[in-house]
Amino acid sequence: MCATDQAHQWMLCPQCDLTVKLPAVPVGSRARCPRCHTTLTANWHEPRKRPTGYAFAALFMLVLANLFPFINMHVAGLSSQISLLEIPAVMDREDYRSLATLFLLFVQGIPAFCMITILLLVNRVRMPHSLRLGLARILFQLRSWGMAEIFMAGVLVSFVKLMAYGEIGLGSSFWPWCLFCVLQLRAFQCVDRRWVWQCIQPLPLLPMVPQAGISGLKQGLRSCPCCTAILSVGQAECPRCGVVAAPRRKHSLQWTLALLITSVMLYIPSNIMPIMVTETLGSQYPSNIMAGVILLWSDGSWPVALVIFIASIMVPSLKMLAIAWLCWHASGRGRRDDEKMHVVYEVVEFVGRWSMIDVFVIAVLSALVRMGQLMSVYPAPGALLFAMVVILTMFAAMTFDPRLIWDRLRETERKEPRLDGQPSRDC
Repeated sequence: MCATDQAHQWMLCPQCDLTVKLPAVPVGSRARCPRCHTTLTANWHEPRKRPTGYAFAALFMLVLANLFPFINMHVAGLSSQISLLEIPAVMDREDYRSLATLFLLFVQGIPAFCMITILLLVNRVRMPHSLRLGLARILFQLRSWGMAEIFMAGVLVSFVKLMAYGEIGLGSSFWPWCLFCVLQLRAFQCVDRRWVWQCIQPLPLLPMVPQAGISGLKQGLRSCPCCTAILSVGQAECPRCGVVAAPRRKHSLQWTLALLITSVMLYIPSNIMPIMVTETLGSQYPSNIMAGVILLWSDGSWPVALVIFIASIMVPSLKMLAIAWLCWHASGRGRRDDEKMHVVYEVVEFVGRWSMIDVFVIAVLSALVRMGQLMSVYPAPGALLFAMVVILTMFAAMTFDPRLIWDRLRETERKEPRLDGQPSRDC
């Protein structure tokens, strides 16, 4: 062990495994990896007060958004209105409890849980140390599974679809929900993983003096995927957070390909089977994703049709192709264009969950359009299959280890990490 603890000065990039010596980060600035430009750490102004304020305000807006009507619709003298809690209730009555569960989990449950966890961690609320460790371990893992803002985009798309049939009105909880979407995103932005873990427990001593500009694996070092502590390759369990991990995710490519193949097998029937059934004057009209896009385009709503086509057809297809390409490159068969492949990985990781827009559109339409024989909308089996495709591709992106992209480099140029010249606006 090193005689002097310099652990806070060093970090292994979680995306490319480059060893970086962190300089003093000014307030309002971030330190980025010089090779892949991933944000390593940020020094936020008032790191306790800002996330506390945003998280508390987000939870308050979430409560208001669930107390009052969300949207309403008027067609031929008939009226219908729904609240946010009525959306999963309608799907449950139609025997689509799986979709109701996904809605409650992704749209309300996970975002609310993350806001509560942020309040508990940044304010050092008294709790058992094991509970504090558990909350910190899962907080940043759940970040990509909160889909409140994606549901909001689905609501806006639903408005355009429904305007052709009647008058749409905004309920009292619509604007609190919009504020909740913004505030919960802002609360997450103001929380730095490295700072949170430093508040829980100090970094362990370095097993050796690292050498900047070289892969950690080449020096016999690895980074804890949870708390970013630098450990020796032979140390399986992190003494700080207790997470057991390997220098690289075990069987990363095998797991990614297995999930990818499963998602492809489900993607084909999800596009063939109907995702929604519209009942008008006693007649039922099932429609799949592509039929809905064509209908919107023919009705003149080509911007919405383009959004649905990109989010529900193009993005899942390109994402699956991109994941297969990443696996091909990481296995050593592709060209050594690591920076381009890293950009592909970042795009795949970001856009994957936005394909859930179509599922949320169906949820809103099914709950709101309930006017008996005049017009009613019901979810269909294709919606659940498509939701599973999105979830499986998200898991495939999570199981892929981006450090495999960079492991083929023989030599790495030594550079110091770049800091933003001025405090970024969101700090």
